Amino acid sequence: MSNAAHATDKRDAILEAALHLFGTLGFHGTAVPRIAEAARVGAGTIYRYFESKENLVNVLYRDVKSRYGAHLLDGFPMHLPARDQLKAYWQRKTDFVRANPEAFQFIELHHHADYLDADSRALEDRLLEVPRAVITGLQAQGVLKPMAPEIIFALMHGGFVGLFKAWRMGALDLTDDRVRDDAEQCMWEAIRR
Repeated sequence: MSNAAHATDKRDAILEAALHLFGTLGFHGTAVPRIAEAARVGAGTIYRYFESKENLVNVLYRDVKSRYGAHLLDGFPMHLPARDQLKAYWQRKTDFVRANPEAFQFIELHHHADYLDADSRALEDRLLEVPRAVITGLQAQGVLKPMAPEIIFALMHGGFVGLFKAWRMGALDLTDDRVRDDAEQCMWEAIRR
């Protein structure tokens, strides 16, 4: 194995361990030595790849949030009617969560944190531009309720997060397409005009 491949493996192991620990214990509850132990590297090794614990969580946040944003927005069917756009968005969120529950949990735990740097916050803002534009456009067409787009987005996202938490606790089965479809129908009823 080349030195570059070995370094990439170590970096990836650190990020994987950090994803799990930051996602379950939070930023303040996760010590760097614990990440090192889970990644099977020395604590000093982490500082060869990341300047600080804050840098590590921000690099991880941008990586996970970028993958999440790409999954939701790349090739999004903007040409479809509003109802079908919401179904597509909900399906994409559900698919991401089913495949990446730890990543979604990490995002939810950290996306409003004070330790996120300017680059992480800018990424968050860029990823919100598309849903905001879609909501605003659909409101202009008279399809969605005339309220602040941020309220509609917060209702949609908050409702989804509630479903995710119930799934993680075993209270419902988010892998059941009927659950996904029933929840999406309720959301549509809440925001449509």
